[in-house]
Amino acid sequence: MFLDRDGTLIEDVGYLDAIERLVLFPWTVDTVRALNRAGLPVVVITNQSGVARGYFTEQFVDDTHREIAARLAAGGARIDAYYHCPHHPDGHVSPYARDCDCRKPACGLIDRAARDLNLDVSRSFVVGDKWIDVGLARAAGAHGILVRTGTGAAEIRRRPDLTADAIVDNLAAAASWILERLRSGDRVIGDRRSPI
Repeated sequence: MFLDRDGTLIEDVGYLDAIERLVLFPWTVDTVRALNRAGLPVVVITNQSGVARGYFTEQFVDDTHREIAARLAAGGARIDAYYHCPHHPDGHVSPYARDCDCRKPACGLIDRAARDLNLDVSRSFVVGDKWIDVGLARAAGAHGILVRTGTGAAEIRRRPDLTADAIVDNLAAAASWILERLRSGDRVIGDRRSPI
């Protein structure tokens, strides 16, 4: 399972530039722990253009992910890996101010994760609060779930013509939707045996 970070796993506070501003959603720890117990690898994939814009460093992004990991671990949950894109073509910090293949909805982060962790993307789910997360899922051949947290509710109103495999309230509802379909063998996941 590939999870967006801001607005999906944690509250979206704009450009998160201080650990003190990091807030997990109330359901995050329990949801990630449930996914862990179900045997699903959980991978965070996040655009962090604040690096290219000079708002914070890649070291800060890594520190943020360590803090998230520590908070999850305190509740018996874990993220298997974190991947971020620090680039943006409108940035002004070299070498991050450029086009790349890892900025969602491009597939670079998923491709890297799949190689590093030996994952089958065709048996995967991408959960996020933006249509670019659903677009990433489509481009990668995975299933896309849009959550209403973060900017999700506004995204739905902005583009009612777009569709996802599911539109749900939050990460907990997305996990329930996925786990129910895995338990029932729902055709939405086809003949896939080991989704992520």
